[in-house]
This record gives sequence, C-alpha cells and structure tokens, in this order.
Amino acid sequence: MTTLEDVSRTTKPVPPSQPATSGSASIELEHLTHDYGTRVALNDLSFRVQPGEIFGLLGPNGSGKTTLFRILSTLMVPTGGHARIAGFDVAAEPNRVRQSTGIVFQARSLDIKLTVAENLMHQGHLYGLSGALLRQRSSEVLARVGLTDRAHDMVETLSGGQQRRVELAKGLIHSPAVLLLDEPSTGLDPGARRDLWQYLRILRDQQGVSVLVTTHLMEEAEHCDRLAILNSGKLVAFGTPTELKASIGGDIVQLEAVSPWAATQLAVKVDQRFQVKTSVVGHTIRLEREQGHRFLTDVVEAFPGEIEGVSVAKPSLEDVFIQRTGHRFWTDAGLTHSSTKEKS
Repeated sequence: MTTLEDVSRTTKPVPPSQPATSGSASIELEHLTHDYGTRVALNDLSFRVQPGEIFGLLGPNGSGKTTLFRILSTLMVPTGGHARIAGFDVAAEPNRVRQSTGIVFQARSLDIKLTVAENLMHQGHLYGLSGALLRQRSSEVLARVGLTDRAHDMVETLSGGQQRRVELAKGLIHSPAVLLLDEPSTGLDPGARRDLWQYLRILRDQQGVSVLVTTHLMEEAEHCDRLAILNSGKLVAFGTPTELKASIGGDIVQLEAVSPWAATQLAVKVDQRFQVKTSVVGHTIRLEREQGHRFLTDVVEAFPGEIEGVSVAKPSLEDVFIQRTGHRFWTDAGLTHSSTKEKS
C-alpha cells in the first residue's frame, strides 16, 4: 500500500494553478468585522497569510474561528471590512474565490456508499471538470494523498484517517492555490493525525499550496508556520509558535493554594513581597520569572504553610493565551480573577 512517505519521495513539485504575484498574500484580512446583532463575532481583524505557509487559527469555542472560516469559504458575507483570497474579495467575487480555494469542513462530506473515485468525480463536476482532464486530476490527487490503490474501494471500507485523506483529495481536485481546513484532526487517532500533518507539509513544500487550519488543539498549533490566536472575536496574538512562546520572557511558575479565595490573598502578598505581576486562575497563582526554580525556593520560604503545591515549566502556547487574555484557554473569563500589579 502506498504511504505518505512514498508520496514525499516520489511526488514532483508542481506550482499552484493560480500562484500569487510576488509579494502578495494568499489570504488578506483588513479590519474584518462580523456582527450577529446580539454579539460581535469578529472584531476588526487584520492579518496576512503568505504564499506557501501553513497558517493556524487557534482559539477556544466562541473565539470567532468558525465565523471567520465561513466568511473565507464564501458561506457568509462580513458586516464590515474585507477578506481576500488570491487577490479576490470573498464578498464581491465569491466565484473567483471558490475557484482558487479548496475547502475541507469539519463535518464529513463524503458519500460512503460510493467509491473513492466516484466521490472525486462528483466533486470535479462541481468545478466544471470532465472527461480526460477530470480523470487525470483524480489520478494526480489520489497519488498525492497515497490512495491510488484504493480508488475503486467503497469509502465506507476506509479507516478514518484514509477518509480524511479523501476529503483532502476532494479539496485539491481543481488545483487550488489555497486550502482551508476546519478542525481537520477531528475524530482521528494519533497515527492518522501525524499522517495528516505530514501530508500538509508535503502540500506546502512540494506543491506551494497555502494552508489555513482552524484548531482548538495546542499540539496542532505547534505544527503551524505562523498563528493567529483569537479570543472573543479579537486577535490577541500573532506570530510563529517559537516567537509567541519567547514573548513570555521567563519560566512559568505556578503556586497552588487551598482555595480560590486563599489564592487571591496570597497573590497580593507575593506581589508586594517580590514586585511581580501575577494572575489567579481558580486556586492557582501564575507568574513569569527568569530562573523560576530559584524563585520557588524563595517564595515557599516566604509563605510557609500557605502554598499547597508548586510547578515551574517553559512557556507553552496556552501560557501565551493566559498572558494575553487573563484566563485559561478552556475557562470562561467571567469565572476567573486576576491581579495586575506591574513589576516596578
């Protein structure tokens, strides 16, 4: 059976069918806003996705990822600002955008009672492909995803990871310059997830395709070249995973108290004693400190009996989210408290 490693070794680089002009962005947002009336789902977003990169939209539920994905997919029109894909405005030129974009939604879009090849044929017809050209494109994309030998198998006989690769093949059938994926790892086991990301890197490196991925998984976001972190419709952080974690500026120190109330009281004391900026999430006091392991000794000695547990670690993407928003990735902001005394 063909594997993704075989694909990586044998697939020749092919330029995208509609390459972006030199210096242009594959995806560009300018002051993009969407208002549902009762709430603002997207609040003045502006950023660019460069040609040939894997770009991640990271955020918890309610952050605006789904709304933005629907707008980029031409399923919704924004209430303000502009979004462009391959230079085409998603609201004013939706048909041109669709020709330039491959889309893989979170929900399955395969007909499991048809063969792999039949699913691709139906998708190709939607983009005006037919005859020898469609057969050629089907053969090419199946080779790219390592499923040539499964072309005539019923989709229902494939594993979850293989079905996801058929979804990718459908999204690539018309040779798009940009591929949009909504929570692509949903329902996949760890092995299939690794295969998926390996294939996305092949698309980036050998085909020059720009890939935008929405995710709520920190470990997935680590695979992206750059990230936009969203919270309540706002862009709270932007950059490479390494740059974002480096922005923390020290180790992450956490002190556990017996209760949220005790944590709040202890945070005030730590602020006053050591002149540091702390935040409180539940019964945990969180702060950033160079050489955190040495600081632990000092703080435990300073407040004997008040600290139930301690930890020190290098910064993660969740730490970036906490620093920028004041609350955990999976915790409602209204249920947390923070102490914001600045270091003098």
